[in-house]
Amino acid sequence: MKAVKLFIGLAFALVAGSAYAQDLSAPQYAKWGETVEQREKNILASNYLKQELANQDYNRAAMYLQQLLKECPAASENTFVRGVTLYKNKINRATSLEEKKVYVDSLFLLYDLRVEHFGSHPKRGTAYILDRKASEYMTYCEGDREGLRKVFEAAIAAQLEINGTVDPATAVVYFKNLCDDYKNDIVDAMTIMNAYDTYAKYFENLDASQAELKTQFDACFGASGAASCENLQKIFEPKIAADPNNEALLAQVFQLLFKANCTNDFSLMVAEKYYAIKPQSSIAMLLAQIFQDKEEFAKANHYLREALAKETDPAERENLLIRIGILEMSEKNYAAAIKSFNESINVDPEEDNGLAYYFLAQCYANGSGSCGSGLARRAVYWYAYDLVSKAIPLLEQTDAKVAAQARSLAGSYRSAFPSGEECFFAELANGASYTIGCGLAKGKTTRVRYR
Repeated sequence: MKAVKLFIGLAFALVAGSAYAQDLSAPQYAKWGETVEQREKNILASNYLKQELANQDYNRAAMYLQQLLKECPAASENTFVRGVTLYKNKINRATSLEEKKVYVDSLFLLYDLRVEHFGSHPKRGTAYILDRKASEYMTYCEGDREGLRKVFEAAIAAQLEINGTVDPATAVVYFKNLCDDYKNDIVDAMTIMNAYDTYAKYFENLDASQAELKTQFDACFGASGAASCENLQKIFEPKIAADPNNEALLAQVFQLLFKANCTNDFSLMVAEKYYAIKPQSSIAMLLAQIFQDKEEFAKANHYLREALAKETDPAERENLLIRIGILEMSEKNYAAAIKSFNESINVDPEEDNGLAYYFLAQCYANGSGSCGSGLARRAVYWYAYDLVSKAIPLLEQTDAKVAAQARSLAGSYRSAFPSGEECFFAELANGASYTIGCGLAKGKTTRVRYR
């Protein structure tokens, strides 16, 4: 193998020699050295550097690299490209942390020297070089958090100065690391907030191939913990005041606020503005929940009915009707609640809805007051008991906790049945059919049962 390498090297030298038989005193070769001899030696060193990298002889390659960096660093970009390959291989082969650190430092020095000599390159200038350096820093020095922030900030500053904008891919990586630092108590919340505010504009109007970067950027912010309701309001309240109908802005703020579980007045204002521009069932349901939690039941009911009007999925319609019925119950609008629960059942008549029967029973029982205080009122509990008894086996399949509550409710309804004596004087035989004659359950058929 050694003989083969020697032969290849000799052949390479002969080819190189024939190539440089041309006039090296020409102006285009001046970058390789002051004299023709220096130029020839350095051009050969550049070729030998390439050859030794291919042969994986990194010690000899390092010798040629040092010669080129000392005598003609501005001669070729390839000196630095190959130098990076050289030191990354030496880093991977280092046998001690101290040795590895020396090679890592040399790698970063190469990037700095490349900026010095090729920073003005129209495509691969300072911004390009510092971006590559930041990527390498994250690979080899991720534990140096301050250093990592500085190299990314330098890369971003160069992008802004040269290109007038920031590469979203670079900004995402930097911001993710910044959020990690916040989680580890290295930077404070306002550092995150200021960074988000600074870089968010570079994620606007991205093409489809980069849309995922904005998702990642917002996800990092939302998951950082720095996006408190108070901080979000400080950043976005003046922006929304200045542009209240900006759908993209409202969508962004809406997502951030509700990922942070914000339910303050500012959050509600944003949600209602966003819903007015983009009325979606999911937003209406969220608004309904917030207003319900605030015990503003009329507004909650309004948004649930808005959601219902837009929803087409049968399962979601069932759930919405149940929620509307519960809200009507909370307002003691038992007739409206009964209507909603019955509509829920009718969404899919072939599939019984345990919750609907459970709440219907309560509506009829609670609405029995108009029947007075005698047997007529107590008879309503026969029908309420029928409904809750139907609900129990269904709820046992879906919600054990509610099923237990339903069993308890059934017991309380049984205790409210008319006594045997009352039924005897009313000439009602145990088990006989009975049609309720008053209240919300008027016209419903049930069976006589003694308490």
